[in-house]
Amino acid sequence: TATCKLGGTAETFVFVPALPFWDVWEEDFLFCQFLERMIRNMKWTGLNELRETFLRFYESKGHLRLPSYPLIPQGDKSLLLINSGMAPMKKFFLGQETPPRKRVTTCQKCIRTPDIERVGKTARHGTYFEMLGNFSFGDYFKHEATAWAWEFITKVLELPVDRLWVSIYQDDDEAFDIWTKEVGVAPERIVRLGKEDNFWEIGSGPCGPCSEIYFDRGEEYGCGRPDCGVGCECDRFVEFWNL
Repeated sequence: TATCKLGGTAETFVFVPALPFWDVWEEDFLFCQFLERMIRNMKWTGLNELRETFLRFYESKGHLRLPSYPLIPQGDKSLLLINSGMAPMKKFFLGQETPPRKRVTTCQKCIRTPDIERVGKTARHGTYFEMLGNFSFGDYFKHEATAWAWEFITKVLELPVDRLWVSIYQDDDEAFDIWTKEVGVAPERIVRLGKEDNFWEIGSGPCGPCSEIYFDRGEEYGCGRPDCGVGCECDRFVEFWNL
C-alpha cells in the first residue's frame, strides 16, 4: 500500500477501466472514475489525465519517472506477483541495489490477491489495477510526503477538504503533529487506528506505521450504524491514499 518508513512514500491507485472490476478495488488512491463523479463541484479528471497529472506533479518535486516494473517479481522470492508500487522498490530500501535517483515516481501495474474473496462484494476491492507512487530513498520523509500529498489532493485535484479524513497509527504522535501543525488538518478530522489499518507491510522487507487519507462519500453509502466512521467496513469512507 504505501509508506515504508525507511523513506518517504505515498502511493495512489488507479483502475484499469478495460477490466470487469471497474466498480471494485483494494484500498488507497482508487478514485473509481474519480469517485464516481458524485461531487458535481469537484474538478473532473479522466483516467489518463489523472495518471499524468500525478507523475508530472512529483517530477516537479525532483522525482525521476520510472516505467512500471513487470508483474512477475525480479529477484524477490517473497512474492508471487507484484502487488503494490512499493514491492519493486524493496531492493533500493534494503540497500541491495542503488536507485537511479533518491526520488522516483511510478505508475505500477499490480495484481492484488490477499483480499480476492472480497472482490465484487464491496465498492472498494479489486484485483488488477495501477498504483501511483512517490518514493524517497534516504532523502525526504514524513514532513515532505505529507505536505505534497495534501497539496496534490486539495490544490491540484481540488477535492473538497470537508470530505477528507486522515487516519494515523495509534501511537504516531509525530504524524499527528505534522498533519495538524504543519498541514493544517483539524484534529477532529484525524483518527488513530491500530496495526490492522495503519501499519504497512507486504511480504518480507520494509514496513512501518503509515497515514491514510479517506474520502467521505456521504451517509447514503454508509451502513447506518451510530459508530460508522473512518475504518468502518462499509463503503462510505474510502481510503484513497496511503503514506
